[in-house]
Amino acid sequence: MTELKNINHVYFIGIGGIGMSAIAKYFRSKGVKVSGYDRAATPLTAELAERGAFITHVDTADGLPEDVDVVIYTPAIPMGSPVRDFYQEKGYMMMKRSDVLQLISADTYNICIAGTHGKTTISTMTAHLLRHSGYGCNAFLGGISANYQTNFWSDTQATCVIEADEYDRSFLKLSPDLAVISAMDPDHLDIYGTAESMEEAFIEFTSRIRPGGMLFCRKGLKREQDMKAPALVSYALGDDEADIHARDVRVEEGAYRYSVVQGDWSIDDLTLHMGGLHNVENSLAAIGIARKLGISDQKIRDAVSSFRGVRRRFELLVNQPGCKYIDDYAHHPEELRALIVGVRSLFGSERMTIVFQPHLYSRTRDLAEGFAKSLDLADEVVLLPIYPARENPIEGVSSEMISGKMKNPNVRSMNPEELLKWIDQEKPSLLITAGAGDIDQLTERISDIMIKTVTI
Repeated sequence: MTELKNINHVYFIGIGGIGMSAIAKYFRSKGVKVSGYDRAATPLTAELAERGAFITHVDTADGLPEDVDVVIYTPAIPMGSPVRDFYQEKGYMMMKRSDVLQLISADTYNICIAGTHGKTTISTMTAHLLRHSGYGCNAFLGGISANYQTNFWSDTQATCVIEADEYDRSFLKLSPDLAVISAMDPDHLDIYGTAESMEEAFIEFTSRIRPGGMLFCRKGLKREQDMKAPALVSYALGDDEADIHARDVRVEEGAYRYSVVQGDWSIDDLTLHMGGLHNVENSLAAIGIARKLGISDQKIRDAVSSFRGVRRRFELLVNQPGCKYIDDYAHHPEELRALIVGVRSLFGSERMTIVFQPHLYSRTRDLAEGFAKSLDLADEVVLLPIYPARENPIEGVSSEMISGKMKNPNVRSMNPEELLKWIDQEKPSLLITAGAGDIDQLTERISDIMIKTVTI
């Protein structure tokens, strides 16, 4: 494996991905030349271009740079891509994002956040606590921090906060000093085959924690007793038997106020300005890490209060009397359930409409029943067509596979344009959009329609 100091030009295949773009920003921060390809221009690719990266959006071998030291690729762009084939056939050093993170973090103190859901919020919270408190860290995040409008930042402190992705077993390249596992619900069965195989990967992840390190594990996870960390601290929102837990949780002026308790210490008067009770629970892991690193209670209290969240994680886009619109990345049944329950905790019995775009044919097929149960918790459901991402269609698999298993009769299927017209006509007072595909490209237009509804 090459050394970082010998890399002068990096080419990224799939540079616009949330994880890939963070690595590209890292190399630009070191003065390394960055080039890359992605299918479509996005705000992330535009930001990279502003930082000096050269990016194309045409999958062709014509004109590709040849003075490249390393090619970093995402499996989402398969063999058969002319760009990928060009570098593969010419024998360039090809590395996955996980290989590069392994290289970057080889000699740093690593805080690695894993879990089938919750990891982006916990990673961003943790990195924010360290940055806001003055402790300092490098951050490689799977979402855009609302505080800093980025998914990467650097610091002279040799500490890395890394979102540890279980997809393609990427997190098994990391060497954590502190680690978090927030959830192990079945997911990525196209990679793992079975839930048991996925669970084994998480257990292997815990075995990679360095001597003297610690695992923060959400209490009640399946196979918690099999974790192989040098030390384990459990956390949970409503379980006093967890090592770290919350007390006196209440909603005041649209924010959560609560105390956090662990053994003989507690931090009172915490305020979280981020919706969803599951995010109060997520904060427990971040606070536990901050305490472990010796950050003072007052600095933790100030940092939690100033945390503005993560884009597309319970993001309140419209918040006016009689008109609320929330957008969220939820793409797993448990994430949807937590999202809906969280909205209920803030807005009570107000009629809730959720628009959900399933992500991947395989995930829809494998988890259709779970999606149906979670969506049944809403008052009204709109299903968009499946976002295929890296997959080809699977015969018989569509959004109707979910609606066919739902008990709630208030469910309908629409395409995006039909949805926009429907929102304009029906004027829902509490609307949620959810999904990991391209549904976020509708949020600005939906927000405009919702705001127009209020002002008419």
